[in-house]
Amino acid sequence: ALVVRFLTKRFIGDYEANTGALYSRKFTIDGEQISLQVQDTPFVSLEDDADTICCQEQINRSIYWADGFVFVYSITDYESFRLLRPLHQHIRRIHPNANIPLLLMANKGDLLRARQVSSKEGLQLASELAGTYCEVSARESCEGVLEAFQQLCQELSRSSSSCNGEKRRGLHLVRPKSPNMQDLKRRLKQALTSKGKSATTL
Repeated sequence: ALVVRFLTKRFIGDYEANTGALYSRKFTIDGEQISLQVQDTPFVSLEDDADTICCQEQINRSIYWADGFVFVYSITDYESFRLLRPLHQHIRRIHPNANIPLLLMANKGDLLRARQVSSKEGLQLASELAGTYCEVSARESCEGVLEAFQQLCQELSRSSSSCNGEKRRGLHLVRPKSPNMQDLKRRLKQALTSKGKSATTL
């Protein structure tokens, strides 16, 4: 839902399950136009021992080429918050020495009565992981989501200008091919059509 909000400024409550698609968007940051690729990764879960994560190989490939990370959890689901430390440890094993910008994004900020993760816990984790923190509601507004992504892009711009490509030295994985925005438009159209049909049957 957050990726759809960011890319289209629209909120779709029910849509096709996450398939790990890659999308892009061009916009202007500090007077400079940039092209951002967003990898909407498949679901990540904890192993039985709760110290390591179980993820598809596609996620590992994404971690190798990513210049920044957005960790998303729901404030109404403590389990989604609990897997972020092991996920960060997994990333550090792949990039042990890299200083890669990280954004910790708490979603469903409109469901305060169902909150299971406090803002204090989110801030503490962001500080521990050396990242920035924001609390948003993808349902209520796109502004908070856009501001968070723009802040991350600013950090990415500063990071890339300071490292001059050193972070990628020694890596031989090719970045994914150009994203297909038509796929996202198709998913949105399907979701809107299905919602329209369900509304007429009520």
